[in-house]
Parts: sequence; structure tokens; C-alpha cells
Amino acid sequence: MDNRSIGVFDSGLGGLTAVKQIMRELPNESIIYFGDTGRVPYGSRSKETIIKYSKNDINFLLSKDVKLIVIACGTASSAALPALRGDYEIPIIGVVEPTAAAALNATKNGKIGIIGTSGTIKSGSYEKLLKEARPDIITFSQACPLFVPLVENGHFDTKVAELVVSEYLENIRTQGVDTLILGCTHYPLLKNTIARFMGSGVTLIDAGAEVAKELKRHFDKNELHSREHDRQQYQYYVSDDIAGFAELGGLFLEQKIDGQVENIDI
Repeated sequence: MDNRSIGVFDSGLGGLTAVKQIMRELPNESIIYFGDTGRVPYGSRSKETIIKYSKNDINFLLSKDVKLIVIACGTASSAALPALRGDYEIPIIGVVEPTAAAALNATKNGKIGIIGTSGTIKSGSYEKLLKEARPDIITFSQACPLFVPLVENGHFDTKVAELVVSEYLENIRTQGVDTLILGCTHYPLLKNTIARFMGSGVTLIDAGAEVAKELKRHFDKNELHSREHDRQQYQYYVSDDIAGFAELGGLFLEQKIDGQVENIDI
């Protein structure tokens, strides 16, 4: 047993969709979340910058004596985690590996669509894992750079969201994929809009949900579950506006964030 908190970071608010799933899978755990809202988005940054920012984020969470770190950011998981994993003794779990595994389990026709930030798509991380596991898999990838600002401005299920989704996903839909990886933890907020556009025959794979399942498996295997959590079970830190994070973050989590957010200089 280990009563220390789980550390989670993302470039902004998107990682809260993973936190919501972790809360459901591991309700007795305490969580410390850092959203790098002052430097969002990571998706359009260079690989070197993403690695630098991710190191900052990890080091901040380590200062809180967490027992494990979840990179709830598709871009950082794709571009930074492979380079950073050997630099730290603490377990670090990203979203790419469990999400790719779930997509392989879901597909029937071997055609998998992948959407993510420009950084995630450029890295080719999902394609590499999928092809290594099953060389016969056919992938279709699409960067969706407008999805993050859409979500962070509250456009989850609006006409604007429908227009942008149709613009980005038309080509993938016409390829006949039966599985679509939502390769950014912001994207589950657009799930209803994406599902309507792609049709009922396409399974959407939620990266946040899959990393939460992987986390539970890791805790079961390594006996890392908490017997009890700290007085304040959930703590949130940001590098920019507290009020905006608390307001919109409550929508991501489907519960209020009141007085639990602190600003830090990362």
C-alpha cells in the first residue's frame, strides 16, 4: 500500500478528462493535477520544447512527493515520454500505449483512424505501436489543431464544433475506419459531435479512459493502492488564470472545483 498521491499533468484542461476517469476507477486515491495553462498548447511546439516543458511539469509533481506520474497529454506522451522515461525512477504512464492497445482490441476490419494535435501526429507514435503489434493494420491520421481551442472555449457540442469536426474528419470517415483513436485528452469533450459525424459503426477510443484502466492494472499488480487519502483528496495547480480553470474545469470533471486551485510559477 502507498498513501501518497497520484501526480497528473497536461498542457491545460484536457487532462481533467483522464482525472475524471481515474476518480471512477480508483475512488480512494488522492490526485495532484498540474495544468500548464500559461504555456498551452503543447501540440504546436517543437519536440525539444515539449520535452523541456514536460521535465518542468514532472519536477513540480515530484516536489509534491507523488507515487506515480500520469502524462495525461497526448502530445507529451508521444513526443517527450520516450526520451524522459529513463531519467526518472518514479513510474511514469502515458496515454499512447494503453490507447493503442485498446484500439487493436476494438477493430474488426483493421482500419484505424488517429486524430490528435500536430505534435502527436508528427511523432507517428500511434502508428508505430499499432504496426509493431499488427503489421496488417491500416492507419489514417489527421491533425486537428482547432479542437483544443474549441474545447477550452466551451464549444463541446455546438454548430461551430460540428463544422470543424466535419472539416477535419471527412477524409478519415470515407476510408471506412471502424475505430477512431481520440489521441488528445481534450477530445472526449467532443465525443458526441464526433460520434454523430463518424456514425454508429465506428468505435471511439478515449485516451483518458484507457490510461485510467492501465493505472488500475498497475496499482493492482504493484500493490500501490491507498488505504486512505489526504485531507484534501484532489488538488489542482495551474500556471495561469485560476478562475477560468475552476469554471471550465468543473465542466470537464462534471463536478465543481471550489477553492482547490493554486497558481504556481513553473
